[in-house]
Amino acid sequence: MELGISTFLEAMPASTAGPTISHAQRLRNAVEEIVVAEQAGLDVYGIGEHHRPDYAGSAPAVVLAAAAPLTKKIRLTSAVTVLSSDDPVRVYQQFSTLDGLSDGRAEIMAGRGSFIESFPLFGYSLDDYNELFDEKLELLLNIRQSEKVSWPGGHRPAIDNQGVYPRAVQEPLPVWIATGGNPESAIRAGLLGLPVVFAIIGGMPERFAPLVDLYRRAAAQAGHDLSKLRVATHSHGFVGDTTQGAADAFFPHNQAQMSAIGKERGWAGYDRAAYDQSRTLRGALYVGDPEFVAEKIVLLRKNLGLDRFFLHVDVSTMPHREVLKAIELLGTKVAPIVHKELERIEGS
Repeated sequence: MELGISTFLEAMPASTAGPTISHAQRLRNAVEEIVVAEQAGLDVYGIGEHHRPDYAGSAPAVVLAAAAPLTKKIRLTSAVTVLSSDDPVRVYQQFSTLDGLSDGRAEIMAGRGSFIESFPLFGYSLDDYNELFDEKLELLLNIRQSEKVSWPGGHRPAIDNQGVYPRAVQEPLPVWIATGGNPESAIRAGLLGLPVVFAIIGGMPERFAPLVDLYRRAAAQAGHDLSKLRVATHSHGFVGDTTQGAADAFFPHNQAQMSAIGKERGWAGYDRAAYDQSRTLRGALYVGDPEFVAEKIVLLRKNLGLDRFFLHVDVSTMPHREVLKAIELLGTKVAPIVHKELERIEGS
């Protein structure tokens, strides 16, 4: 089982929970985090694409490329690429370039994204929300399959037997489908035989088990080899030396983030009681000491048949030193416990 870090490159807190830092500093911090993540033994680092003032991650491939020559093993992925409002040709070129720079460690996590700012920014209508993603995913998969591409056109202009370069080192370049829990997205990933990532940021993670089942049944229906399917999750959390210390350190930042997003989306208020409930064993927050966080990840593996777990740490600009410490603990303390326990349970 793989463990890694995901981030949106938070740069501006929603309240006084943390300091505002410049986008430039947050980008440089990310490169250091990737290096530390590899040194700690983690498997993957992902950056989500956003186009808002509170995030610095509008160009994940560029940031990941900055870390590529400084690392040798860690996989580098978007988390997610907002494919609906991007050009699949450029997406492939950016990540095939990253794949070359990293000697075959790049991945694309394709999704619609959790915010909508990119649609008007790049001239797309939300009326075409579903159609845009379907069309552009099909084109992206065609590009990664064939050097020369012909495309009839649609929301993107037609392509007539044109080559797309550079070609990726990996054949094929990994493309994951990312979803917040939409059944149609799980089915689509299964029918295409693509790996799937579920964003679990609330409720009980075990409720995603039916979606994993939908995914696997769709893949079986399409004739894909079920042994090659991969399932990942992304959840917020923080690892500290003690569970109480981790909980107290992470709460103001998590509350600021959830309250700001909740205000935009009409959610109920987010208080300490809701936070503490979510960080219990069956909750969606992975906050605690290494033993407790490991226990939750093992439970997630048991419930979902998980292959990869992303911990999203910097939810509203946690101090950089604390983020680095959490990354180190995830790799050096949590991961060994998880692997040892899975070996005991599963014999592998």
